[in-house]
Amino acid sequence: MTAEVVDLKKSLKEFFGFDSFKGMQEEVISTIMQGNDCFVIMPTGAGKSLCYQLPALISPGTAIIISPLIALMKNQVDAIRGFGESESIAHFLNSSLTKTQSEKVKADVTSGKTKMLYVAPETLKKDETIEFLRSVTLSFVAVDEAHCISEWGHDFRPEYRRIKQIVKEIDDVPMVALTATATPKVQLDIQKSLNMQDAEVFKSSFNRDNLYYEVLPKGSKAQTMKDLISFVNKRKGKSGIIYCLSRKKTEDVAEILRANGVNALAYHAGLDAKTRAGNQDKFLMEDADVICATIAFGMGIDKPDVRFVIHYDVPKSLEGYYQETGRAGRDGLDGDCMLFYNPKDTEKLEKFLKDKPVAEREIGTQLISEMAFFAESSQCRRKSLLHYFGETFPADDCGKMCDNCRYPREALDATEELVIALETIKHTVGKVDLQHIVNILIGKLSPEVKAYKHNTFQHFGVGKDQGINFWKTLLRYGQINNLIIKNIELYGLLSISEQGLAYLEKPTKVAIALDKEFEGVSDSDFDKIQLEAVFDKELYTKLKELQKEVAKDMGLPPYVIFQQTSLEDMAFKYPMNMEEMENISGVGKNKAKKFGMPFIVLISEYVEENNIERPDD
Repeated sequence: MTAEVVDLKKSLKEFFGFDSFKGMQEEVISTIMQGNDCFVIMPTGAGKSLCYQLPALISPGTAIIISPLIALMKNQVDAIRGFGESESIAHFLNSSLTKTQSEKVKADVTSGKTKMLYVAPETLKKDETIEFLRSVTLSFVAVDEAHCISEWGHDFRPEYRRIKQIVKEIDDVPMVALTATATPKVQLDIQKSLNMQDAEVFKSSFNRDNLYYEVLPKGSKAQTMKDLISFVNKRKGKSGIIYCLSRKKTEDVAEILRANGVNALAYHAGLDAKTRAGNQDKFLMEDADVICATIAFGMGIDKPDVRFVIHYDVPKSLEGYYQETGRAGRDGLDGDCMLFYNPKDTEKLEKFLKDKPVAEREIGTQLISEMAFFAESSQCRRKSLLHYFGETFPADDCGKMCDNCRYPREALDATEELVIALETIKHTVGKVDLQHIVNILIGKLSPEVKAYKHNTFQHFGVGKDQGINFWKTLLRYGQINNLIIKNIELYGLLSISEQGLAYLEKPTKVAIALDKEFEGVSDSDFDKIQLEAVFDKELYTKLKELQKEVAKDMGLPPYVIFQQTSLEDMAFKYPMNMEEMENISGVGKNKAKKFGMPFIVLISEYVEENNIERPDD
């Protein structure tokens, strides 16, 4: 095992230029190399792709990577080619290729030159694809964006359900499923659909500690646009994504931003393929700073240096919100996540569900309800988000990395009221939802309260003086702190947990800040604490310009040449020869050989002109 670990680290340095693995990467890769199935749940930015890329590069045969979007495949292939000696090292096979191009791909796979072949599930299920893949040596199959398998996932794709059956027809090879977002329910659904109940599960923390979360009240269109323009202009020249629910809105927002000096473009499924691809490429090549997109853009972007993500409209689920905000700060540097929220937007989303089948409508309604819960909460956003994914955040707050922790509201003692709320839930034995509990406590005689005879319960009406918002806040506090269980699969019914029962035995003091009511909340402060960089900013600017020039000449996105973190490391370490360049974070041997020389020349000239003493001199 030790020899294997040493080899893996050597390969990591050689191909990707990193000295060490992140989180669970090494364990996952070892499991794949041993020929075992595994299921990987890692947040965006945690290095999920490397978990299958490295074993693919060092294993005999070709790895099949099943990926949901053509645009995403192209980005991933471009990125992996940047680390390889030959263009043939990675290919994609999908409907966008001509017959000649498809034949070239198949020839490279057959000859053993291709280590990674990306395919969409629609391409995989074709008889000719199955026949071809049977004729070549495969190392393993990776299912990326595996949450698409689950109807509880936010990007459900029915064709993903057939993957296991199709792979069985091709070959008996190990399988790895990967997703950046899966609640416990979605996780079980994926494992069942892929017949991976015995697979080893690797679940990283969902905490993205470099992201700042804020929710702003969404008032009139004029005020929201004013806030939006102010936010974006304070980040001039930085890459950002603005998500809107409708195609028209993406175009309206992009147009208003352009009129205010922001280089913004729209992206949605209604644009013709050429315009859509052109707009995406301009964003990736840094010819446009901001892309205003529908969620169709969500999985199709693999740009590491997105500095902010704004939701102009509330997303349909917390999974969607997490996945989309996860596009920010994938390089590990700071990212801002801003959500404009108006309760009327959630009502609109619920109306869109009215023509859906009953089961889908019920699932959709619960997912929207969880999204509203998050937006209106006065508790730590990170704690709320992680709770939803079945994870407990250990601290009381997130160190001012969300608006609720940065600008805390006054807290009220609610110990007595929490006991009353928990006793009421215990009395209703898991048969009613949050609104029903609130109705009991404020003394509202709704038809359901009457039907269950809950108006005769001792706590009926005891909380009418505190009001609806107080009780909703308290019940949400109980959920996030694991005193109350909410069954999302079953209409959001509430029951008391073991911890809740223990609390009733021995209550401790609890103070809560009331959740926000979004009708008349004042504008929030957009200013964010900026961390001072320790690298040479003047050199960094020159390196950034050179990166864009080289990228333009080669027809590649700038981040494929070198990522922002690599440029910052160069501006700190001043590498002046090939060996030093190979040791820059995220570079490695092949990348240094392919792209390094013009950067070495620029750095050497800069060091000489400015009489700089380098850290290693």
